[in-house]
Amino acid sequence: MNGKVRADIKLGSEVAIVLKQDQRTGVLTHGRVQAILTKSAAHPHGIKVRLESGAVGRIKEILAQ
Repeated sequence: MNGKVRADIKLGSEVAIVLKQDQRTGVLTHGRVQAILTKSAAHPHGIKVRLESGAVGRIKEILAQ
């Protein structure tokens, strides 16, 4: 799954996100979802989340539910 639909994401899911400063390079950061920050049902660039590490970014890939 690509992380563009909010309903596909659950707290604790393992995901790969792109941080704001990494958007040009596309470097992915892996972690578990602590909070879902996007309020809308879908977002064309990916749902924004906060990881347990505190990193905030948009989901590019859902690795495990």
